[in-house]
Order: sequence, then C-alpha cells, then structure tokens
Amino acid sequence: MEDERDKKFMLRAIELARQGVDSNLGGPFGAVIVKDGRIIGEGCNRVTSTNDPTAHAEIVAIRNACLQLNSFSLEGAAIYTSCEPCPMCLGAIYWARIKKIFYACTRKDAASIGFDDDFIYKEINLFPEKRSIKGVNFMREEAMKVFKMWEEKPDKIPY
Repeated sequence: MEDERDKKFMLRAIELARQGVDSNLGGPFGAVIVKDGRIIGEGCNRVTSTNDPTAHAEIVAIRNACLQLNSFSLEGAAIYTSCEPCPMCLGAIYWARIKKIFYACTRKDAASIGFDDDFIYKEINLFPEKRSIKGVNFMREEAMKVFKMWEEKPDKIPY
C-alpha cells in the first residue's frame, strides 16, 4: 500500500516532468530515486535539449543517484516515475538493482500522446537476424579473447 511519503516522491517526479516540459528540455517525463527515505537522484527527460536519445528521465535520475552514492549499484533504492519505464529504462533499472518501481501514467497513456514503445517490446523477443535493425554476428573468436581476459582477471570488479 502506498503511503503519504510515496505520494510525495511521486508528486516530485510529476513536477520534474512538468518543469521539463515548461523548459523545453524534452518529453513529459520525470523520475526520482529514493533510498532510506531520501531522494538520492532525480531527473527529467532531456532527449531533445541534449541531443541524447538515452537521456530519459529514469536514466538521468540513475546517473545522478550513482554519482551521489559514488556507486554503480542502487541496491535497496526505489524509483518513482511519472510514466511506466520504456524498455531501455527498465533495463537500466534492473542493471542498477533498484528494488521497486512506482509509476503514474502507463505505457498506453504514453503511446496515446506519441511515445509508443510497443514496437521495441516486440523486437526484443525476435532473434537478432529477424529484427528490423538486423544483427550480424561476426569476429566472435577475437572478441572471446577479451572475455577470457575478463574471466581470468584477478582484480576485476564484478557487477
């Protein structure tokens, strides 16, 4: 059950989305990352203002939170987003080890205003050679040498 604190964090994510729209930074999306009851990172969509297609609100918030904690892991944190995360952001949320996602609008709501990610969800399930952007597997043996180096590296930092 969501409580007043959750509502406060979600309202902040929605406010970031509004500020981003007002400032022409990007699309209508905001995100807040919370750990131990405090905001450790936040962001709004900055795709068009930075010419960076990865600058979604969730990615911006994750980057800020990781800088704040000086860590690549956000284990134990929660993310509050003004909209259900797209496939890229969902992947980043899993990689960051965030434990819970709170979202306001759904991906269908986003699609209704021109942000339709459904084609990406469909593409992910296809084999690389069947996707609309063709995947070509080659030079595997050369690249496997680097994988072997990583596997045998005694001082690696696993993630």
